[in-house]
Amino acid sequence: MSRSELLSRLATPIVLLGLPIFGLTVAPEAIAQQDKAGSSAADPSQASPAKVDQTEDQSGDPLKRPISEKRRKENAKSFKHELSVDDKKWLNEDVRWIITDDERKAFMQLSNEEEREKFIESFWDRRNPDPDSEDNAFKDEHYRRIEYANEHYYAGKPGWMTDRGRIYIVYGPPDEVESHPSGGSYERPMEEGGGETSTYPFEDWRYRHIDGIGEEVIIEFVDDCMCGAYEMTMDRSKKDALLMVPNAGLTMYEQMGRANKADRFTGGNGLERIGNGPMGASYNQSKEFDRLEQFSKLNQAPPVKFKDLEEVVRTHISYNLMPFDVRTDFVRITNDTVLVPVTVQIKNRDITFADKDGVQHGVVNIFGRLSTLTGKVAQTFEDTVTADVPAELLPKEVENSKIYWKAVPLRAGRYKLDVVVKDVNGDRMGTWSRGIIVPAFDEDKLASSTLIVADEVQPVPTNSIGTGMFVIGTTKVRPRVSPSDGKPVVFKRGQKVNFWMQVYNLAVDQKTHKPSATFEYDIVNAASNKAVVHAVDYSDTMGNLGDQVTLQKAVASAKLDPGVYRIQIKVNDNISKQTLDPSATFAVE
Repeated sequence: MSRSELLSRLATPIVLLGLPIFGLTVAPEAIAQQDKAGSSAADPSQASPAKVDQTEDQSGDPLKRPISEKRRKENAKSFKHELSVDDKKWLNEDVRWIITDDERKAFMQLSNEEEREKFIESFWDRRNPDPDSEDNAFKDEHYRRIEYANEHYYAGKPGWMTDRGRIYIVYGPPDEVESHPSGGSYERPMEEGGGETSTYPFEDWRYRHIDGIGEEVIIEFVDDCMCGAYEMTMDRSKKDALLMVPNAGLTMYEQMGRANKADRFTGGNGLERIGNGPMGASYNQSKEFDRLEQFSKLNQAPPVKFKDLEEVVRTHISYNLMPFDVRTDFVRITNDTVLVPVTVQIKNRDITFADKDGVQHGVVNIFGRLSTLTGKVAQTFEDTVTADVPAELLPKEVENSKIYWKAVPLRAGRYKLDVVVKDVNGDRMGTWSRGIIVPAFDEDKLASSTLIVADEVQPVPTNSIGTGMFVIGTTKVRPRVSPSDGKPVVFKRGQKVNFWMQVYNLAVDQKTHKPSATFEYDIVNAASNKAVVHAVDYSDTMGNLGDQVTLQKAVASAKLDPGVYRIQIKVNDNISKQTLDPSATFAVE
């Protein structure tokens, strides 16, 4: 695909709303280019002979026949990397209870089967107690436990999915089991309040030691549904079948009149309803947080005991002396490629200015790197941002910010974005690191780019289309960057608030060859949740549209009272019956 064709995918119609609040700008060059492209595509006589010849079968060999566009798209979709059945089973069944959250996220971000196979191999290697051995005792024991759990703890679902099965798989067989398979009469120990009651079936598993949890760990499982589904609990009264029966199954203190059974339900902690009386209640209160902590740890994947690669391989040092904010957006270029604009915002007050011939001069070096989770570098960028301010204007200029923008093309998938900023004059450095997900814009699904809240949106000259800072296709879109504390971007009253977004994969009517869609815009006051601006666009009145459209709106902030607002755009595709409703927040002060 040529450069002009790529740019034309980004150049789409911009529609004039004509309301007193919203104001739109039209790029005549873009409309003219699209009309010209549309007319040539509609006239078969304009097609080049070379393209016509490519669609004809010039050979009897089927392997040499050119494939149709439809087949090519289907083949491209088949190359999208998805988890195989075996990978899903490994992740969701085999290692479900022992894989850590970080490992699960890393596995889901891998892009091909080869990377996943290497990950699985290293997963077991990290847990192998004898790395020099060809056999992996941990792996063998793990699968033995799964087989045992399925055989002994089935309860309407596979044994590995039950609470007893999970504990057995993670921590192995208990050192001692106290089993009450039929429930019945039960003499409470003193730490449970004493006295006699009747119980549901339950089991107490005792482990002398569990790494990371403690000594003499007792785990209780209760079958209060009488269906074999023993559930792990930290409330020792869960097994009491007479808990809700008035004046039945009383504790020792309740039998002596020193406690009331009704007090069990007014303690409010929900962890213990044994009703021990004054002394026992104090004891329970001191232990309830210990049980809560133990219960939480038992529900987590165990830590890797042997070879934690992150600690062995490398150490990360982060500098936080130079603050800055980063924003990433996603705009479709082709079916396989996404444009990822990275915007870096640095406040002038954080830049060190030095006098240079009577002018205050600031210099900031920026380096960025996008890499896959396996460490392969996908894109890098580096640049220098300078700021020159007359000395007398510096006190006012420090309230503003410097904006740096770099757009890089990427394929869909998960990446890690690292940005390093250095204040040259002040010899300070700051780092920013996040994981990003570049979306896949499937052809049969209604989708959109990022909804960008911008302080500047305007058409660019014909000779600047697709090039330059903040340029997306035929339009310059300078986004506002939210601060790292999560607050919305801020506009001062009198400034223009711009919204920019592209919509992809609108269904096209087979008879009219046009889409049929509505685009609703609401600016909602976040405090009252009431719409203060409402407008609707219809595809029928928006010119010669295809399956892609660019939405560009502007509102004068002077029309809005100070406060926080939410822009909501609802896209309704009347043909495919699909909808989108992206939103973004901003503030006016």
